[in-house]
Amino acid sequence: MNFDVVLVAMLPEHILLAGIVLLVALDIAGASTRETVTVTTLILIAAAAAATCLATVAYTATPFAGHYSVDAGASSAKAILLALTVPVVLISRDDFAERTFHILLLSSLYGACLLVASDSFLMLFLGLEIMSLPVYVLVLLAFQRTASAEAALKYLVLGGTATATLLMGASLLYGATGSLALSAFTSSLASPSAMETIGVVLVLLAFFLKAAVVPFHAWAPDAYEGAAMPVTAYMAAVIKGAVLFVVVRLAGNAMLGPPVVGLVVAMPLLSIVWGNLTAMRQQSFRRMIAYSSIAHAGYLFYALLGEPASRFQAVAFYVLAYGAMNILAFAALPRAADDATRDRLVHLKGLFGRDPAAAILPLPGFVAKFMIFKNVIAAGYTAYAVAGLIGSYIGIYFYLRVVQYMFMSADESFARGTPSKGLALGASVLCLIAAFVLGVFPGWVIDVL
Repeated sequence: MNFDVVLVAMLPEHILLAGIVLLVALDIAGASTRETVTVTTLILIAAAAAATCLATVAYTATPFAGHYSVDAGASSAKAILLALTVPVVLISRDDFAERTFHILLLSSLYGACLLVASDSFLMLFLGLEIMSLPVYVLVLLAFQRTASAEAALKYLVLGGTATATLLMGASLLYGATGSLALSAFTSSLASPSAMETIGVVLVLLAFFLKAAVVPFHAWAPDAYEGAAMPVTAYMAAVIKGAVLFVVVRLAGNAMLGPPVVGLVVAMPLLSIVWGNLTAMRQQSFRRMIAYSSIAHAGYLFYALLGEPASRFQAVAFYVLAYGAMNILAFAALPRAADDATRDRLVHLKGLFGRDPAAAILPLPGFVAKFMIFKNVIAAGYTAYAVAGLIGSYIGIYFYLRVVQYMFMSADESFARGTPSKGLALGASVLCLIAAFVLGVFPGWVIDVL
C-alpha cells in the first residue's frame, strides 16, 4: 500500500475524520454552539476545497485496488455533497444546541464520500451504512414533535429493508459472475442471464427505496415531517444526491438492457406523476418537499436512460441545482413560535408583506430537468422523455401555490417569531449565489463538471 496515494486520494475523508475527532474533543471540553458551528463549517469548506482541487486536476488513483478508487467524477461528487452541507450547518444553529448533531452529520458525510468512490459491493455497503445510520439518529435527535419517534422507526425499518435487498442482489450477481466488483453490475445490465437480471433489478430496487421512488416512498413524508428542518434539508439534498451518484457509478458506461429499461421508465415515471399530484394536497411544508423529492427522484433515475457519456454531468448538475434550491427554501423559511406552526404552508400567507427578503429568495429553476430529458431524447427514448415532461408539468401547480401564498394572499397576522440569525441569512445568500450561477451560466458549470 502506498500511503502517499492513500493520503492524497482520500484527503476529503481524512479532513472529515479529523473534524469528527476535533468535535468530540470540543464536546468534552464544553465548547459553545457558536464554536462548534464555526469549526464544522471550516471543516466542510476544507474538505470541499480538497475534493474540488482533486477534481480540477483530474487526479486519478486507486488506494485500495478493487474496492476504492478516485477519479474526477468521484471527486466532483464529493465536492458537491460537501458544499451542499455547508448551508445546512449554518441553518442548524437555531435548531440544534447539541454538538452531537455536527458529529453525526460529519460521520454521515464520511460514509457518503466512501460511497461515491466505491468499486466493490463491499465498499458500497460499508459507505451506505456509515452514511445512513447517523441519519436515523438525526431524524430523532430534535424530537420537536411526537411524530419524530415514529418517523425515525419507519426510516430505520425501511432503510434496513433496502440494505437487505441490496445484499440479496449483490449475492445473486456474485453467484452469476464470481465477482463483487461494481463492474459485475455494469456488465449484467444487458445480460440475457436470468440470475444476473434479477440481481440487477434487486440492486436497483434497493436504491429506489433509498431514494423514495414510488411505490417504495412511504417512509419519506413521515421522516421528512418528523425531522427538524436542517435534517430534512440534508436528507432531501445530500442523501438523495449521494444515492444517485452511486447509481450512476454502478451503471458506468453501459447501456441498459430491455428489462432494466422498462423498470427505469415505469417506476420513476410513476414517481414523477404521483409525487407531483400528491404534493398538491399537502398543507405541511416538509411533506410537500417530501413528495416533491419523490418526483425529483424520478427525474434523476431517468438520467440512466441517457447516453453514458453524459449521465454524470446531468445528474451532478441536477443534484447541485435541486440541492441548492431546496436548502434555500429551508433557509428562507420564516421562524415561528413552534415547529408545527412553522411547518404549515398557510404560515407563508402574506410573507412578502411581512418579510420581503424571505419571500423573494426561493426561485425555482428548470435547466436541470432540461438536461435530463435532452439526454434521454438523444439516446432515442423520445416517447419516454415526452411522458416524463408531461408528468413534470403537474409540479408547476404546487410551486405556484407557494408563490400565491407569499405574494397574493392576505397576511394572516401570524406572529413574526424570532428573526432569522445572521448564519441563516448567510446560508440563504450562499444558496442564492449558487442558484444564480446555475441558472445564468449553466454551460460553464456543465463544462466544469
